[in-house]
Amino acid sequence: MNKYVNLIKLSVGTESPETLDAWQQSRAAQTEDGLPRHVTRMWPKREAEILNGGSIYWVIKGVIQCRQKILRMDEVIGSDGIRRCAIVLDPQLHRTQTALKRPFQGWRYLKPEDTPPDLPKGRTQDDPIPDELNRALAEIGVL
Repeated sequence: MNKYVNLIKLSVGTESPETLDAWQQSRAAQTEDGLPRHVTRMWPKREAEILNGGSIYWVIKGVIQCRQKILRMDEVIGSDGIRRCAIVLDPQLHRTQTALKRPFQGWRYLKPEDTPPDLPKGRTQDDPIPDELNRALAEIGVL
């Protein structure tokens, strides 16, 4: 079995997977070869594991809603001369079952066994769990 790890990241200012997709289609969010990217200050120490099959799981409005396969990591030097990591992504957004996630800074590693499953192709949302139950499950660490 492949040993890989995922990343999880808040998508600040995003309203939905559709608005994330629209932003990623803008030139400002793309690499020179037209792929979406997310530039981050810290370079993941577990790069090899991430590139062995990992995805980035996007938290939108406090809920994990989708993921994207991570293709590579490019070095980017900012106008301030600081080295940064551009996480280059597959343009395909995969909707996932939703899971509440408390706010956090930056990105975090996410083990495959802790990720919500993808929704069947063509589905844009899962059967909703009542908010009260969803929050209670998240508080005790089930979601």
